[in-house]
Order: sequence, then C-alpha cells, then structure tokens
Amino acid sequence: MKITSTSCICPVLVCLCFVQRCYGTAQHSSIKGTRNQTKHIEGETEVHHRPKRGWVWNQFFVLEEHMGPDPQYVGKLHSNSDKGDGSVKYILTGEGAGTIFIIDDTTGDIHSTKSLDREQKTHYVLHAQAIDRRTNKPLEPESEFIIKVQDINDNAPKFTDGPYIVTVPEMSDMGTSVLQVTATDADDPTYGNSARVVYSILQGQPYFSVDPKTGVIRTALHNMDREAREHYSVVIQAKDMAGQVGGLSGSTTVNITLTDVNDNPPRFPQKHYQLYVPESAQVGSAVGKIKAYDADTGSNADMTYSIINGDGVGIFSISTDKETREGILSLKKPLNYEKKKSYTLNIEGANTHLDFRFSHLGPFKDATMLKIIVGDVDEPPLFSMPSYVMEVYENAKIGTVVGTVLAQDPDSANSLVRYFIDYNAEDDRFFNIDANTGTIKTTKVLDREETPWYNITVAASENDNPSLLSHVTVVIRVLDVNDNPPELAREYDIVVCENSKPGQVIHTISATDKDDFANGQRFNFFLDEHLSINPNFTLKDNEDNTASILTRRRRFSRTIQDVYYLPIMISDGGIPSLSSSSTLTIRVCACERDGRVRTCRAEALLSSAGLSTGALIAILLCVVILLAIVVLFITLRRSKKEPLIISEEDVRENVVTYDDEGGGEEDTEAFDITALRNPSAAEELKHRRDIRPEVKLTPRHQTFSTLESIDVQEFIKQRLAEADLDPSVPPYDSLQTYAYEGQRSEAGSISSLDSATTQSDQDYQYLGDWGPEFKKLAELYGEIESERTT
Repeated sequence: MKITSTSCICPVLVCLCFVQRCYGTAQHSSIKGTRNQTKHIEGETEVHHRPKRGWVWNQFFVLEEHMGPDPQYVGKLHSNSDKGDGSVKYILTGEGAGTIFIIDDTTGDIHSTKSLDREQKTHYVLHAQAIDRRTNKPLEPESEFIIKVQDINDNAPKFTDGPYIVTVPEMSDMGTSVLQVTATDADDPTYGNSARVVYSILQGQPYFSVDPKTGVIRTALHNMDREAREHYSVVIQAKDMAGQVGGLSGSTTVNITLTDVNDNPPRFPQKHYQLYVPESAQVGSAVGKIKAYDADTGSNADMTYSIINGDGVGIFSISTDKETREGILSLKKPLNYEKKKSYTLNIEGANTHLDFRFSHLGPFKDATMLKIIVGDVDEPPLFSMPSYVMEVYENAKIGTVVGTVLAQDPDSANSLVRYFIDYNAEDDRFFNIDANTGTIKTTKVLDREETPWYNITVAASENDNPSLLSHVTVVIRVLDVNDNPPELAREYDIVVCENSKPGQVIHTISATDKDDFANGQRFNFFLDEHLSINPNFTLKDNEDNTASILTRRRRFSRTIQDVYYLPIMISDGGIPSLSSSSTLTIRVCACERDGRVRTCRAEALLSSAGLSTGALIAILLCVVILLAIVVLFITLRRSKKEPLIISEEDVRENVVTYDDEGGGEEDTEAFDITALRNPSAAEELKHRRDIRPEVKLTPRHQTFSTLESIDVQEFIKQRLAEADLDPSVPPYDSLQTYAYEGQRSEAGSISSLDSATTQSDQDYQYLGDWGPEFKKLAELYGEIESERTT
C-alpha cells in the first residue's frame, strides 16, 4: 500500500509532493525506518524472517487555520492488494482519527474536518491498516504515519516583560547600553520568516537607538543632562517576516530615567549678606542661617560650610544641617557692643562627594561674605567669676566672714549693683550677704559632721533696672575641727570559750571618729589606769586603728560566771586629743575543740534573741502545763493497771527496783534467782506480797552449780498450766515473763561498784575523739585532769 498526498499549495509543497510521489513509485516495495513493524496475522503460521512490506508511508502536511467550507484534503492511502473492486477496506486509528481526520474506507482518501492550530499541536501520529472486507482479516501489517500541521504567519511578536523601567547615568557617553528587550513569536522558527523578528524605534529619537537584531537600546547623544530633562519614554517595535511588508508587529514602552551625577557645583544666591545679632545672645546658641543651592540631588548635593577668614573667626562658628543643607551660625564667645559693634565673615560652601570625571566643570565650591551687626542691649550685672568656692571652720561664731562676691554693670552707664541670696522657702538660712559689698557671713553655728558643704545662689541686680538679674553659685566648704571623741565602730558580741588558754585573742575591735583627719585617722586603745588590773582579760593596741582582746588565765566556767565586763579607753590623734570610754561585754560559752561556739547560757541566748520578759513567762507557763498533763496521764495509767500486778501467785514480787548501776551477770543480790529455777521454792514464797522476801544467799560457786541442775523448761510449762487453770486470774490475757541470763560471762563484770576509788593516772584526752555523745564526759575528766596538773 502506498500513501499519496495532493495537498500541495505553495511551490515548495508542490516540489515536496512531486518528490514524495516519485519516491513512493520508485521504492514501492522497500522497508523504511524502525517504525514499520510486522504483526502476526491470524491464521498464518509465525515466521522468523522479516516480511516484505507491501506499502510505503510518508509524512502528510495539512495547512493550519484552514477556513474553507469543505474538509481539507490531506492525502490518500493505497494498498497493492487493492484491485479497485472495493474488496479492500481502509481503517485509520490514532490521534484525531474519526474526529479531526476521516478516511474513505474504499478509496483511502484522508480529509481534515477542523481548522488546526500549529501553535497548539504541531503534528498527529496515526495508524493505517488495510483489511479484507469479506474475511475481515488484515491484508498487510499496521503501519504508523505522521500528519504535520503546516505553519502560516498568524502570530505577532510579543514583549513578555514590558513595559520596562530603566535608569542610565546622565552625562553618559554616546552608545552607552541602556537595556536589551526581547520579543517572542509563536510561529515556527524553522519554516520561512514567520518567526524572524526585527526591532525598530518608534518614539525616543534622537536620544536613543535600538539594534534591529539584538534589541539593545543605547544612548544616541553625548552629555544628556538630567537637570535639563530627566525622564524619557521610548517605544520599541518588533516585526516578523524580517520586517517585510505584510509582517505582523508588536510594540512595548521603555521608561528611561537619567540618574544624577555630581556635575554641578553649589552656588550662593547672593555674594553679600548681613545679619543682626544682639549682644545678649547666649554663647552656644544659633544666631543665623545661610544656604548655598546645588542643582544635583542626593549625596551629590551634600556640602559643608566653613569660615575661611574674617575678623569674627574666633567669635562665631558654623556647622552644617544634614537635612536642610543649611549652614548654622553659632556664637562661640559673648558679644559686647561697647567693645566691638560689627564682624565680617567669609563663608564657603563645598561639595563633600566629588566625581573626578567632571572636575573640568569645577571648582565644586562657592563663597560669600557675611557682615554681622552687634545690637546694643541693657545687660544684667556681670560677676567677676563664673562660680565661687569659699571655706569656713565649723563652730565659728555667728557673723564670721566667709568671703565676698563681686559684680559690675557691663554697660557704659555702669550702674550700682545690689546683692542678695536666692533662698528657697524651705531652706535654712545659715548665711547672709551685704547688699552693697557682697560680703557673705554666717548666721548660725555650723557643724561639719552634720553638713560639710553648702551651695547657695547669689543674685545681683542693677539699681536702675532691678528686673535684670544675674546669678552665680557659691560653694562653701565647712572645715573640720577636732570636736568629736572616737567611739567603737559598732556594738560587739564578744565570746570567750570555757577552754580558752592564757594570751589567746578572742576578738578584735576597731573605732571610728566623726571628725575629718587630713592625713588619716589614728586611734589609741588602752585600759583605764585608774582601775585595778583586770585578772581575766587584757587589751593590746595593734597600732593599725584596731585592738585585740586577750585572756589572762586558763579556763572559764559558765556555772561560776557567765558574763564579764571590760572597760576600755579610746583616744584620737587630733589637736587637742579627745578620748572616750566604753565597756565591752564578754559572754562565756562552751566551744568545740576548733573554737566554734556550741552553746551559751539560756539567759544569754534568749536575751540575744530579743525575747521579752512576758514572752519568757508565757513559755515557762506552757512548759509547766505540759508537765502537769504528763504527770496526770501517768498517774491514771498506773491506777488502771493495778489489778494486773496484784496477784498472789506473781513470782515477780521479789524484783527490787534500785538506782545503782548493776554489776552484770554475776550480780544476783538484787533478787533470788533460785525462785526462778526452783518451783517448790517459789510456792513457799508466794503467800506474801507486801514485804520483800528474805533470801538466804549461798556462796556464788554453790549457786551456779545448783542452777545448772534445774530444769527451766519444766518449770515454765508448770507455770503456764497454773495460769491457764487458775480461776482467780483476770478475764483477759496476762503477760508473765520468766528469764534466764545464762551462765557467767567470761569477759567479767563491767560494773563500777567494785572499781577502785583511788586516783588514776590514766590520760582521758581520747574522750574528746568519741563524738558529741561524750562531750560532757570529756569536759568533766578534762577539768579533773587540769586540777590535778595545777
């Protein structure tokens, strides 16, 4: 089967169709490309060799945007098996088959029923097959072919990024690149000139030009001045078909702004200025403004002002306001109309950011002359000094002269001046001033320790014009005299340990003095010579304004005396020297071996805690009430248990309570152990409960031999049976205890009853290492050892 097409419109298509037909005739039975696939035909045996192809396919072309009334003819399918008798049926499948493309199944003619757009789809892939109408079997294998949509110039170029906004510096060279614009054409760039775009400028000449091929916009003039014109609107056109007649076109707008460069120097509008400044203007205040104008903008218009010469260089200064670009003229020194009535200044304004490419347009600065006229005003009195510092001794008599202030009228009239102190309503008036002479005197006795400095304000006014006032600050320093004795720096809580040794430092004290010593304070500590020597403590001056408290003897006892008092004396190094006496309170406390305080007397601790007498009485009352409740509770409990212990058969009646320390396992004299071992002996003794039984003691070795022969287990069983069967026992359980300590211990007795009463030479220092439980024992034996050593 061969495929033919008659859709040849232009000469190029005619040639293609001609070549196509020739090629199809010459290569009728050839196999072309890998797209031709052979399929297994039903009913035939599969062969492994490649079958010969019975038809040739080629690409079909259909023109886009066809607007005719009839379907557009695309091409024709023809099989070698087709004899023209209508027995062959042609089938078309694939993209657009049956909707866009239809086929005459008898003749094989293909038509396009719709207008196609190449920009939406460039080609369609279809499959063709010829079958036998009678058997419905394929006559040849299915083959694939393509229908391409032929492009026409139906799309105009478009600028996708427009409109554009761009800047270029002013005064740029001709040909400076500004921007490159690009237009896109949706037509096929591989076919004809439909997508070949050419750029041209429609608006913006003669300032700018555009490259017709690349679309690059460039400046077309030299030295374009922003100050003359800043904004330009350029219209660029893009036309396809290489710009030929009949081509489609699109346009865009490019807004170009010239940016500023420093190509203009500052200029003062006038060459001479005049300024009036009153002589009363305050130093540091702004007295005038001046401004030079620059045609540039931004940082290119920044400038600084300076005074380059003139007779007022030392009187005035100029600074630049960054926001307004003005020169601010300020006063550096006070003006005096009577001394100088006018000044002349030459002021210069210069750019701060220079562009050396345009230095030939300079210089980038300008100067003007300013004449300043000083105005005469009536001024207040002027003090001879901006402030005064005076001194006076404390305790000086009322009326003592402190110092004198002086003010004069600066005007030519030289009016008389009156003085007064500007007091606030709540201020204490320690000073007054002579209204005519300005002499300051004391009105009260001054105390440096209370107020060492005084600040007062003195005002001066002219007699002719009292409303004009001037003020000055007077600082008065009160000088010190030695009028305060030294005293202890604070209240000291001094503690001495019971086990202190002679010469041991128990505390260090210091002193303070309210007076002011120019070379540093110096204090002396000593005991009162008029008193007898203290046998317990002494005082040592450390010569560094501190003193140490030392013990004179060994050991102190809280039980004998818990508080000691030590009178001391302190003197200063002033002229004349002053001294004071104080009494130190020293408490006796029990301390650890390392000197830490363990406990002091209860009275001292309570008093230090700040408890009042009422609080102590309340605490003691609570303790007494608690003790009474405990005693009452114990009494009631014993009265309830009395029936339990009154029993005629209670063998514990011979257990005697005593306060002596027991003698151990061998001490059997407190009760009769034979009563526990011998049941018969116990029976004899249970008829009396109101008297202590008389027990006959046997020798110790006989007692132990007898105890070993007694059967304790039988004795306990017998007692248990008697208790269970006795009708006189209470109707509740009763606990009866029978104990046996065993034989004599080989370690011997630890009782102190048989200890010798003579003095021992044993060293008891090791008791201090046994812990806090043996602290009291260690202290007792420590005192005995100390007395023996003494």
